[in-house]
Order: sequence, then structure tokens, then C-alpha cells
Amino acid sequence: MLENYLPILVFAVIGILFGIGPLVMSFVLAPNKPDAEKNSPYECGFEAFEDSRMKFDVRFYLVAILFIIFDLEIAFLFPWAIVLDDIGLFGLFSMGVFLTLLVVGFIYEWRKGALEWE
Repeated sequence: MLENYLPILVFAVIGILFGIGPLVMSFVLAPNKPDAEKNSPYECGFEAFEDSRMKFDVRFYLVAILFIIFDLEIAFLFPWAIVLDDIGLFGLFSMGVFLTLLVVGFIYEWRKGALEWE
């Protein structure tokens, strides 16, 4: 019974070695010549002036979510446009419903002031 699981164990061990092996080799074989310039924090070409764990305003996240939503809209429009001849009127109607929902959401966010930045 246990001999049936031996190939799975061998496969798991080989997979772990392929995953961890390059990491170990990089630490062993890579040159390590640290200096002050390499170890300094880099943020837009100058030293950081605030704590990196500061809280962001909620509006930043709202704008980021809106960007993702409208970016996905474009990702759905390209394949739809390619197969528009094949899907016909039903595809046109369903994409119209999809775009209408996105426009209604955009208008809602606009009226709520999510796009206003101070």
C-alpha cells in the first residue's frame, strides 16, 4: 500500500529541490560586496522623509479600485470586439448592459466625490 505513494514522494522531493535549489545556490555563489550606496534606501532619488508604514487616505484606495474596474472593462472589450460578428445581437445587448452598469457605477462614484483629490 505505501509503495504506491513512493512516486508521489519522489516527485515532491524533486519539486522542492528544484524550487529551493536555485535560491540556495544564489546565496552561496553570488558575490557579496555591500557598500553604503547599495544599502541605502532608494525612493524617487532622495531619502525617505516619512515613515513607510504611514496610513494612506481612503480616497487613494477608491481611485485605485476605480482604475482596476475600468482597466478590466477595457480587457473585456477587446475579446468582445473580436468575436462580435459571431455572437451577434445578443452579444451586443449583453455588452451594452455591462457598459451601462459600469457607467452607472462611475456616475455614482463621481457624485459621491471619490474622484476629488485635495
